[in-house]
Amino acid sequence: PLVSFYSVLNYLFNFPGVRGETCNRVKYDVRTICAPKGSSVDIYCTYNGHEAVTSKFWFSPEHSQHWYQSNRVQVSERERGRSTLRISDLRESDSAQHRFKFITRSFEWRSSLPGTTLTVTDLHVKVDTSRYSFSSSRADLTCVSSCTHSSYIWFKNGEKIPRKTSSTYSDYFNNADSYSCALQEHQDFPSPPVCVHDETCNRVKYDVRTICAPKGSSVDIYCTYNGHEAVTSKFWFSPEHSQHWYQSNRVQVSERERGRSTLRISDLRESDSAQHRFKFITRSFEWRSSLPGTTLTVTALQVQVKRIRADQHSIEVEMTCHSNCSEVGRLSYVWFSNKQKITRAVTSTYKGSFSLEDEISCALNGHDRFPSPSVYAPKLPSVSVSPSAEIVEGSSVTLTCSSDASPAATFKWYKKNQSAAQGRKGIYYFTSISLRTEDVLLHI
Repeated sequence: PLVSFYSVLNYLFNFPGVRGETCNRVKYDVRTICAPKGSSVDIYCTYNGHEAVTSKFWFSPEHSQHWYQSNRVQVSERERGRSTLRISDLRESDSAQHRFKFITRSFEWRSSLPGTTLTVTDLHVKVDTSRYSFSSSRADLTCVSSCTHSSYIWFKNGEKIPRKTSSTYSDYFNNADSYSCALQEHQDFPSPPVCVHDETCNRVKYDVRTICAPKGSSVDIYCTYNGHEAVTSKFWFSPEHSQHWYQSNRVQVSERERGRSTLRISDLRESDSAQHRFKFITRSFEWRSSLPGTTLTVTALQVQVKRIRADQHSIEVEMTCHSNCSEVGRLSYVWFSNKQKITRAVTSTYKGSFSLEDEISCALNGHDRFPSPSVYAPKLPSVSVSPSAEIVEGSSVTLTCSSDASPAATFKWYKKNQSAAQGRKGIYYFTSISLRTEDVLLHI
């Protein structure tokens, strides 16, 4: 029996599918991920098909395939055999086990092998003083989440508490103190600050953690705040900008109601992208700078053509409204054809049929006045000759093709209906001229 056992092992480990690297397989980078509500997450896997892969997709026993087609979900493959599932603006209902499947001509990867389990949690701090006497100034704090085996960060009055990574924390406090916590991997999404004793403690709370806005537009960033004592000074600041930046005429700070501050930035530039935070000072206290604020991303929108199929009269195009915003999933979009809004087009991708004369652009919903540059098919090309004087047989000449197109057109030259080598930017160089006018044709 022992000989038979080793014979089986020897057979298995010398079988080509086990021994080689060409077998069918899927491998996930991690088995569990925990992320806070509102953040984004990337789930990775590597895969290989023994034959050419004809179809591939992510799926979950807890979600329908329609869920994976939402605007918050993106699948990309920047390198062959490595797939990324990105989910933005996370919700607790996104918690699920996400798996990858591929299909070849004669094989389908099965569904039983577990994938990556995502847990989305809504963090909050729970205060417990029951272990201590009424006169004691001590409390037990718990960072409540649905995540297991996670490391945490604690904040007291806006300042990070060093070397505290557990989900529980005990501390002496006074009535002015507030506490907040965050997952260590997602420091930009902390829980709202809570008071230990009553609602008069020092605290700052931002309406949203991330904002994306197009270049040239305006944006309002809000926060509510409270000082245990009378506030003597208050201002917005950023680790990426000097205070001088906040004094420019494009930046305005207002407070229409007590305890609620608004930072308005107009004529947005990409250099305005930063994390903007609020600080206040009282007679004996200063709100600290560690607690993350609202991250603003200013983007220059661009229509990217993913696929195109054309005939003599029309083109069918699949396009993406590209931005550098991380929270792409929470954004909605507007698409335009010849500056007219296309109804029912609200996601970052759009597929449709257009005529060769149409111009297509996109914008963030609510920012219709700040669309991307238009894309359109190449206009009728023209050819210029250099030198423009009479061409003498045996001399050299340069033909330059130009066409108004967005994105820029690529060119191909033909001589006597045969493909001709071309230079850069649509330029073609001829030497030892012996041509008739009908010798050269142009194709774009």
